[in-house]
Amino acid sequence: MSQPRTIMADPAWRPSPKAKLLWTVQGALVWVAPFAALIVWVLLDSGHRGWQLVVFLVALVLAVLNIGVVPWWRYAVHRWEVTDEAVYTRVGWFTQESRVAPISRVQTVDTERGPLERLLGLATVTVTTASSAGAVQISALDLPVAEQTVTRLTRIAAQHRGDAT
Repeated sequence: MSQPRTIMADPAWRPSPKAKLLWTVQGALVWVAPFAALIVWVLLDSGHRGWQLVVFLVALVLAVLNIGVVPWWRYAVHRWEVTDEAVYTRVGWFTQESRVAPISRVQTVDTERGPLERLLGLATVTVTTASSAGAVQISALDLPVAEQTVTRLTRIAAQHRGDAT
């Protein structure tokens, strides 16, 4: 008889609703250079209008998906949770990754705020663990939630006297 399969429950919390705006702006910024290059190509080379139109349409479709669909899809998927035992995350929009970082393995807890995150009042909490998979990131949290999460993780980790190695 086979062993029962354990299924990890979805982490309870979503990022801030402002994450959709953050990811939309980030997606739009990615497309500035390709569209600028396309404009330069059109201005400098009038002999390939057919190819230019094809490239423009393909880029436009990809940009619309990246800017208009991906942020909402990511928001629907991204989850996080901190318990007394572990940090849980689920991220990704095309390929999804679920991570569990036991509190006894936590080495550091950091907060990062890029320019767009500062503008929107968001922060990313990075939990570094003794794991070859790397740090666990909880992105696009409202700043007060990020600060509370860091405080809580620090308090919980201090109660676990493991060596985090």
